Amino acid sequence: MNKTIGIRLEDKYLMERRVAIIPKHAKKLIEEQHLKILVQKSPKRIFTHREFEAAGAKVVDNVQEAPVIFGVKEMPIDFFEEGKTYIFFSHVIKGQPYNMPMLKKMMEKKVNLIEYEKVVDEMGRRLIFFGRFAGLAGMINSLWSMGQRLKEYGYETPFTKIKQSHKYDSLEDAISVISEVGQKIAEDGLPDELTPLTIGFTGYGNVSNGAQEIAALLPIKEITPEDLLKLKSRKNLKNNVLYKVVFKEWDLSKPKDSSVEFDLQHYYSHPELYESIFEQYIPHLSILMNCMYWNDNYPRIVTKDYLEQLYVAGTPKLTVIGDVTCDSDGSIECTHKGTEIEDPIFVYNPFTKKPTMGFKGEGILVMAVDILPSELPRESSIAFSNALFGYVKSIAEADYSVSFEDLKLPNPIKKAMILHNGELTPDFKYIEKYL
Repeated sequence: MNKTIGIRLEDKYLMERRVAIIPKHAKKLIEEQHLKILVQKSPKRIFTHREFEAAGAKVVDNVQEAPVIFGVKEMPIDFFEEGKTYIFFSHVIKGQPYNMPMLKKMMEKKVNLIEYEKVVDEMGRRLIFFGRFAGLAGMINSLWSMGQRLKEYGYETPFTKIKQSHKYDSLEDAISVISEVGQKIAEDGLPDELTPLTIGFTGYGNVSNGAQEIAALLPIKEITPEDLLKLKSRKNLKNNVLYKVVFKEWDLSKPKDSSVEFDLQHYYSHPELYESIFEQYIPHLSILMNCMYWNDNYPRIVTKDYLEQLYVAGTPKLTVIGDVTCDSDGSIECTHKGTEIEDPIFVYNPFTKKPTMGFKGEGILVMAVDILPSELPRESSIAFSNALFGYVKSIAEADYSVSFEDLKLPNPIKKAMILHNGELTPDFKYIEKYL
């Protein structure tokens, strides 16, 4: 029975500072569950070597001794060793082309792969996730972006007091500043030219809820999508109130066949039979927070062609897109790639169809940081480790040499296993077509 696990360093991104298992939980796993924990040296991890050593873990140059290795983001293609077990966000479940070589190598090495994203309960709800923190950081960044972009337009607003998420010492500090901004708006209002300032949220899961938590620190009122379309025509709109709208699936798409009613389960099963109706709302939004799950079977909600039409009529109300979903060429088609924390935003020019990094230029500003939870690395790691902790011992001690049917793991973990000894498990056989 294996008793040794490894915690790998994160090297995909310069600013990736998260960890899957924090020192507090490492201590419990060592003292109460008698595991040996190897922690690979990392100069940037939010928890220090000293904190892990104080917990009883061994800090090492590499984790080759460990048969079971925990990480956060993708691991290099030459890192995998024969027959070992790896747990991380692999980003292969949509058949992402950029990670198929990694998956092939893992299959060649006959390894086991457990995917955090697929650890769900009986209702399909994710159990181990960073999503809330992606939403929190994404909203903070989008409000910061709004302030800087409006400044480019010649408007001084309270939003300029907000900084990018990772520049705060803690989430608590960010919340304090944004609360002050909200108070300032409530007292003094915003320029009349910006009224009504509206924020739209796609999705209503962990990511969207995290983003809405931050928005709630402002003097904000929720309205329906239908109300949004009529908002501008209201008389005596106050300049010290913001409005938020949460868009659900039926607000985004309709059946291509006009004789068919929208049906949620049918939409999930046959998204190709639906078309976007979201464009009607775009001219009424100041900020769009894209927080929903998407794959290329679903209609896009913002296309490049539509943005060109929007800008032909002049500078639109829509100023910032916070693309937390961050699918390259995805639901927000002008998100050509995920950006990095140190260079987080770009302006997409709808006429040249090219992005320019930074706040300047003609077009729509897009915030599309690919690792938003790492802008709040301590808080997000603590929450993630809290969720993962109860499964670590079972993952470490499982006998992976038996058949998949006989493999004893907690059901949510077993259902999240993409590879067993290098073979795609039944729920993930569909990935073969992408290989």
